[in-house]
Amino acid sequence: MRVEFGALTVTDRARKLINGAIDSNRLSSGKYVRELEEQFADFVGTKEAVAVSSGTDALTLSLAALDAMEIDICRGCGVVVPALSFAATGNAIMHAGFQPVFVDVNINTLSMNIEEARKIICKGVPVVLPVHLMGKPVDMDELSTLSATIVEDAAEAHGAKYKNKNIGTFGLMAAFSLYVAHIISSIEGGMITTNNPEAARILRSLRNHGRLCDCKVCVLNTNPKECPRRFKKGFDGRFVFDKIGYSCKMNELEAAVGLGTMEIAEEILEKRKENFYYFSKEFERFEDYFYTIKEESHELIGPHAFSLILKEGLKFKREDLTSYLIENGIDNRTLFSSIPTQNEGFKHFGYQLGEFPVAEYIGENGLHFGIHQDIGKKERKYIMKTFERFIRKHK
Repeated sequence: MRVEFGALTVTDRARKLINGAIDSNRLSSGKYVRELEEQFADFVGTKEAVAVSSGTDALTLSLAALDAMEIDICRGCGVVVPALSFAATGNAIMHAGFQPVFVDVNINTLSMNIEEARKIICKGVPVVLPVHLMGKPVDMDELSTLSATIVEDAAEAHGAKYKNKNIGTFGLMAAFSLYVAHIISSIEGGMITTNNPEAARILRSLRNHGRLCDCKVCVLNTNPKECPRRFKKGFDGRFVFDKIGYSCKMNELEAAVGLGTMEIAEEILEKRKENFYYFSKEFERFEDYFYTIKEESHELIGPHAFSLILKEGLKFKREDLTSYLIENGIDNRTLFSSIPTQNEGFKHFGYQLGEFPVAEYIGENGLHFGIHQDIGKKERKYIMKTFERFIRKHK
């Protein structure tokens, strides 16, 4: 049997929209993108959503927008961020012109150590970027006590809730990834949610090279030929750019796929929850072997994948397990590493191996496998039988 790590459901509606976009000859960002933004904002529960070309761009623009707002945050400032995350989290901070300041994580939640973050913020770092890794919410009550502007990395947290409030609504902005393996997907793509109209206006400018024009046509990124400025007497045809911008718009074909997954988002979410709860229960018998994240009574996890961290003193290594799973057709990935100490691209920040012991331990001993909507009872039982055989072999 073959069990893939991720799955993308392309619906009939998505296929019709793709064909419609091709027939209309309008493939750049347009009405489908605007519709996806509106639906995603409704899904998360914010006033605004801004579509971009990737989850990394969503993070980058969220941070870059801080520099353009009147909140005393500028490029070059520090951003407190967990050491354990996908590399895109650290990359985005630097792409936006800020400086990542890393803190260790909790092995049971995969979330940043908030007390460590508090010490750094007390020294004047103005921004904190919590990462809801694997779709498990960060303790937002505790995080909100920090004197810092919150920008959420909600890349993997579609549909997650903390105390009945949706993840993506706590910070000034939140960045989601719409990558192919996620609950809502546009193949590639990202989305930024916010309740701040000024932030949304700036974000729409930044994704389009930092263009100044704030007419409805340009802000919503419709056909630029319809911009009313072009038809005013004396308009010389020049574009005006008042910000350091980016080129990261979403196109109509991606938005069409995204609208298709929006149509079945709740169905996908429920299927993933079913799989997450199944594996959470089944892996209780292997609690001597693995750390796993748990869903607490005050939260709902938006399951991205099922993560395992090998416990200390076992007779097997992570590589033994991951290789065995691959040999038996179960696709899997190592869990993320400590960004500042286990990734060569970040060594220039000067952090030393050993400064983030929990993140580094997870980087050496963590893995995750898929729990997506195409995994059913047969696949679940096969996965568990495969783990049972491996554990018996190494008991």
